[in-house]
Amino acid sequence: MELTALHKQLLDIIQTDFPLCPRPYAELGTRLGISEQAALDAVNDMRHAKIIRRMGANFQSAKLGFRSTLCAAKVPEDKMELFVATVNACPGVTHNYLRNHAYNVWFTLIGASWEGMCETLASITQQTGIEILNLPATKLYKIRVDFAMGE
Repeated sequence: MELTALHKQLLDIIQTDFPLCPRPYAELGTRLGISEQAALDAVNDMRHAKIIRRMGANFQSAKLGFRSTLCAAKVPEDKMELFVATVNACPGVTHNYLRNHAYNVWFTLIGASWEGMCETLASITQQTGIEILNLPATKLYKIRVDFAMGE
């Protein structure tokens, strides 16, 4: 898919200033001088082309009373499918990555309590036989990354 100027303008807006209103695509259309349907169609085109992977809010989980941790595991190839499916089935898993390293699967887990997250990790280990390295952050370093699409 070739990105048009309209696609680039939409990407610039939706990365950091997506309208929080009852009809966000109408607002996007107004800002860009196009119809609500044209804005929605352009965003959907980018989603179908996998240019947009996900649309949703990012929350500061700690400010909402949640805990989070980074996890790593050494998963043999013959257990990879089971391990990944088990991890991905957990509601608090936000990312899950395969890496070229001894610890070849990394994921993040967010939960309402530390105890609950530890129980989740223990359950994954019990179901798969794979030990999980639990790496809770001691200090938060949050960076903001926007990909400027305009000229």
